[in-house]
Amino acid sequence: MKVTGFTFIRNAITYDYPILEAITSILPLCDEVVVAVGASTDDTLNFIKGIPSNKIRIIQTVWNDNLREGGQVLAEETNKAFAAIAADSDWAFYIQGDEVVHERYHDEILQQMKRWKDNKNVDGLLFKYLHFYGSYDYIGTSSKWYSNEIRIIKNNNKIYSYRDAQGFRKEDNQKLHVKPIDAYIYHYGWVKKPEAMQRKQEDFNKLWHSDEWVDKNVIKAAAFDYSSIDRLQRFTETHPLVMQERIRYQNWIFDYDLSHNSTTWKEWTKQQLKSRFGLDFFYKNYIIV
Repeated sequence: MKVTGFTFIRNAITYDYPILEAITSILPLCDEVVVAVGASTDDTLNFIKGIPSNKIRIIQTVWNDNLREGGQVLAEETNKAFAAIAADSDWAFYIQGDEVVHERYHDEILQQMKRWKDNKNVDGLLFKYLHFYGSYDYIGTSSKWYSNEIRIIKNNNKIYSYRDAQGFRKEDNQKLHVKPIDAYIYHYGWVKKPEAMQRKQEDFNKLWHSDEWVDKNVIKAAAFDYSSIDRLQRFTETHPLVMQERIRYQNWIFDYDLSHNSTTWKEWTKQQLKSRFGLDFFYKNYIIV
């Protein structure tokens, strides 16, 4: 069984992406990792070249910044990396620049890839998610955070990145048939230095909206205000080993009072239905088989 990881990145240093940790977290499961490095205004390319692994293969790309609707350019960059995967790979392990896999799940992931490799009815494997917010000590718990997403897919050229690269589809806009696995992706996209998060908010929204929309709707500030959040929960377990150094040297404080959690009637109902009956109302870009 051959497994190739793939990801894309641009301006990782400017926006404080944990791309080193993301790539390193899947390396033990991959024979190779393709990294599409977009032309950057910082030293991202040399940073990726400096990762000490002979499994990493870099392709250089140029983002089409005219694609400013629905984050389409993110899917385009994902597809560039996916297309560069060797033809003899069985599985493609997708990881975004702010996602990390805990080593505790490596055995489970490996077993499930072996189990479903030759099953033609299975297009991919579905992961569970933890979304960290504000600091490494809190996770988002409201229904606005997606619970699951596809991160391992068959090496099939009929599969493509969908919309803003959150998930995948296959020819004729079909949803992928997937098997859920007992493994989490740790999403750190909302854990950055407040200054870096503010820069990301001001610039990243331009991948979805016009300059006029961004000027009107994105607050200009020196640092991001993390206090505008509805529901959080204290995280009491361990982070992946590859994240330990980054966490050790974090230099900002986010101390959230859990008594400030707010819940609308609609949100409360969703939470009850999910906890009691396992019903999840988040949009599902896949079909579980």
